[in-house]
Amino acid sequence: MTRIEHGVPLAKLTTIGVGGPARALVRPRTVADLVEALRFAREEGLDVLPVGLGSNLLASDDGVDGLVLRLEGELAAVEVEGAALRAGAGATNAVSLHRARDAGLGGLEFACAIPGTAGGGVLMNAGAYGRDWADILVRALVTTADGAGWLSADELGLTYRHSSLQEGAVVARVEYRLEPRPPAEIKATVAELVARRKDTQPTNRRTFGSVFKNPQGELGAGRMLELCGLKGHRVGGAMISPKHANFIENADAATSADCVALMVEARRRVHEEYGVVLEREVVFAGLPELPQLT
Repeated sequence: MTRIEHGVPLAKLTTIGVGGPARALVRPRTVADLVEALRFAREEGLDVLPVGLGSNLLASDDGVDGLVLRLEGELAAVEVEGAALRAGAGATNAVSLHRARDAGLGGLEFACAIPGTAGGGVLMNAGAYGRDWADILVRALVTTADGAGWLSADELGLTYRHSSLQEGAVVARVEYRLEPRPPAEIKATVAELVARRKDTQPTNRRTFGSVFKNPQGELGAGRMLELCGLKGHRVGGAMISPKHANFIENADAATSADCVALMVEARRRVHEEYGVVLEREVVFAGLPELPQLT
């Protein structure tokens, strides 16, 4: 069994810098390690929380009474074969994109706007600039306490910011199908997308990425929140970004309670103004669901 760490603060594992201790943390390096960790979780009755870069995660101030997984070793490695790019689920999107560019393979450029990992991309069908994981994913190796098996993109049920992965199942490896493209063109596209992101999002602040999913219709979540006058609105140490209203910044020793209070108020105002109930995009760990709006 891979060494178990206890009491690791989730604030150290998330980009927002918020969250109490994890009851247990394991860093599997192989598929066998991962299966063993999931068996341990099942035997101990622990919920499982895979954490990549922690860029889409809000953890409770009281911590998480479960098993946190950080995939390392071969589960974070990337290799290219022909037009296929295979990545461990713990591989960062930046590393995958770098390897794809060096191999002259395009299609992953949109991921430069997503500071996460391959596994996280599958779990929530991450996307940006009109593209998402469903556009490039061939299959994923999914592990449970009973073993591992490959699932196709169709079997994973990828829809907008959603997959059909079952609770307790964890992505171990991912295979993408990309297209030949000159590295110089890939580099130019990435530079353009990075510049757009810096112009519109608080990339130099501590956040957990997009707070809410975009609802159907012409107005996105960020625009609705902005029109409700929420830019710069603050609760404790958490603040709705003055740059993009669908981001919450850790402005000054924020707590998860501060962040949740902001989300509750933001949803209330949008519902009051537009009759729309915003659905959270950020993953909660150890936190209750947001209250219903009627």
